[in-house]
Amino acid sequence: MYFGKVLGTTTEDNQVLIKYEQQEVIVQVITEEIVRLFVPCWMKEYESVAIEGEPAVPCDFDVIEQQGQVQIKTPAVILTLGDDFKFVFTDKYGDEILSSYDGDRKKYEALSEEDLGLVESEGHQMAFMQKEHVVQQLFKLNSEDRFYGMGDKTGFLNKRGYAYQNWNSDIPQIHHENMPALYKSIPFVIGKGPGYTYGLFFDNTFHSYMDMGKESSEYFFYGADGGNFDMYFISGEKIPDVIEHYTYLTGRAPLPQLWTLGYHQCRWGYDSAADIRDVAMKMRQHQIPCESVQYDIDYMDGYRVFTWNEEEYGKKGELISELEEKGFKAICIIDPGVKEDKGYFMYDQGIKNGYFAKDKDGNVYVNTVWPGKSVFPDFGREEVRQWWANNHLKLTDMGVKGIWNDMNEPASFNGPLPNDVQFSINDRLTTHEEAHNVYGHFMSMATYEGMAEITGKRPLVITRACYAGTQKYAAVWTGDNQSVWSHLQMLIPQICNLGMSGFTIAGTDIGGFGGDTNPELLVRWVQAATFCTFYRNHCAKGQLMQEPWQFGEKVLDIYRKYVELHYRFLPYIYDLLFESQITGLPVMRPLVLHYEDDENTFNLNNEFLVGENMLVAPIVEQGVTKRLVYLPAGNWINYWTKERITGNKHIIVDAPLDIMPIFIKEGSIIPMYEDVQYVGEKKYDKLKLLVAGDCAWGSHYQDNGEDFEYMDGQYNLYSFTYENGQLDTDMLHEGYEKYNSIEVELI
Repeated sequence: MYFGKVLGTTTEDNQVLIKYEQQEVIVQVITEEIVRLFVPCWMKEYESVAIEGEPAVPCDFDVIEQQGQVQIKTPAVILTLGDDFKFVFTDKYGDEILSSYDGDRKKYEALSEEDLGLVESEGHQMAFMQKEHVVQQLFKLNSEDRFYGMGDKTGFLNKRGYAYQNWNSDIPQIHHENMPALYKSIPFVIGKGPGYTYGLFFDNTFHSYMDMGKESSEYFFYGADGGNFDMYFISGEKIPDVIEHYTYLTGRAPLPQLWTLGYHQCRWGYDSAADIRDVAMKMRQHQIPCESVQYDIDYMDGYRVFTWNEEEYGKKGELISELEEKGFKAICIIDPGVKEDKGYFMYDQGIKNGYFAKDKDGNVYVNTVWPGKSVFPDFGREEVRQWWANNHLKLTDMGVKGIWNDMNEPASFNGPLPNDVQFSINDRLTTHEEAHNVYGHFMSMATYEGMAEITGKRPLVITRACYAGTQKYAAVWTGDNQSVWSHLQMLIPQICNLGMSGFTIAGTDIGGFGGDTNPELLVRWVQAATFCTFYRNHCAKGQLMQEPWQFGEKVLDIYRKYVELHYRFLPYIYDLLFESQITGLPVMRPLVLHYEDDENTFNLNNEFLVGENMLVAPIVEQGVTKRLVYLPAGNWINYWTKERITGNKHIIVDAPLDIMPIFIKEGSIIPMYEDVQYVGEKKYDKLKLLVAGDCAWGSHYQDNGEDFEYMDGQYNLYSFTYENGQLDTDMLHEGYEKYNSIEVELI
């Protein structure tokens, strides 16, 4: 894009229109900390998918024009724009945070046809293919810059030196650390350097690219194949500030029902009611706490959505009702593809009302997925979402409590959907090229709103594909991982980066979805996932069975120990999700989030915090029974040995197969519940407080764990202080039935 010289400005409300010779630029002051830099090179009146409502609030800012530059100053950030769209963001003191890069992209010499043929003849692929983008912006890269966020992209916590794409992709092959794209597109990154922190959200749903210094050590860049340049600069003194502001912008995950945070068992390959019943009964027999044995695609009649396979699973509702008496809640998978089948109610209704996507010639677009030839609802239209939402009544009438949305990239068996397939976004007709990355978002929205309306409970919606802002409607998991140690290792940076990107309810398939797990890998995986907010063991048809009793008594006992530990700490996890309503912070957090000036945390990939008060150091390598653990500043207490250790140092910790190192920060109070086989087995009327140290403080949130009455004040908020052997309790808010007893357990 060519801009030319600055010609002048016009200010109206919270917007500054900057006129260049060849282009317009709009600067919108959202809050003192959030400034939108918008170049309408495609569509000026663009309506965001990620951002709902009007986030801008009244705030003071100054516009200063001098010597061919425009300066926009809020109390927190200063943006200076010059000729040719050169810009710099500084803090309120004038210290530079981020600036445009003045040079051109580094050019790579293309291989000759002969060299390219030689490379390809031996089976190699080009590691780097340079491409100029319709929308493209380069940013100056400093030598100590680090990058976090971007959802669950593969690789390590710090994304410096990697290049990624935002194009929701169903890739069944093993995911390596340098995969360019997976199922989710969350174009948000947190930049961190010496003395500065910022966030960048690029609100563009087209296929986009984020190169974080792989191409050059002098710049990083953002590019997109279409749309506008629409960047939100988010300032903050610390990383938690940036997350708070970003989730203010795109929304925060609502409180889930308490049971949804428990343990779930699943397999693509539970092919009948007998399979589901057998797994459920063995869960109770082996006393492994469990909330659901989930229903994968085989429960449907010929993979037709919103139907039930009575031949293999029995009469509608009977199996679900039978297992519900034993505490199991039904969660069913739903895919977007609707079978092309005259006489099938979903197909007939969709055809009659024009609810399905069309090709460029106006014919209903058909591709192949699980049901065979299938058509795709146009979820970007409100009336289509309402139709889809209403059909969930067919499932809830059978007793279904949660919905698992899959294949919603959208995935297909006959190759990618063409870019010119006609979809909608916010009722505006567009093409698949723009709508692809938000297809799963709109499907999640429809599912959430339907389940909330029908049940009156907080919906459990789990989605594989999503966009920024989907956290308002759905939990996520990291998709079809594999039973390999490298995927266990990726669990920590993936969940931590998802959390910093707004997705506080997230998990991975314990043990790996594809491939065959083994006893040690399964044990270490269920340990590492203990504090995930979506806690599920899931594997694929044709692989080894992955239930914990498949691997002998030793594995079974250790597995049970960590599932029980997960349930014991449910009130602490729930407290952190309540906190997230206010701050946007996740449950699982990288150490750099709270110790961002400690260089030992900058690239720490194999341990994490749970809130601020617990540190977890899983074993993620085969055969390891001791590990190096970094403890940051403060005093820490080993949860298993009760040893008190002064932090700001590395220590060696014993970690035999049944131990995952856990440390509690001295001065904290952690709430715990009694052991149960499932949430709701008995009333949680007793609270136990794990008190770390002679003097400690903590808080705790309590509600009914089911519906939205907490929004009307029906909850309790406790404040606890422990000193001189005495526990003092203050009620910061009282609007719900209190516990019968509160006990102290010293550590």
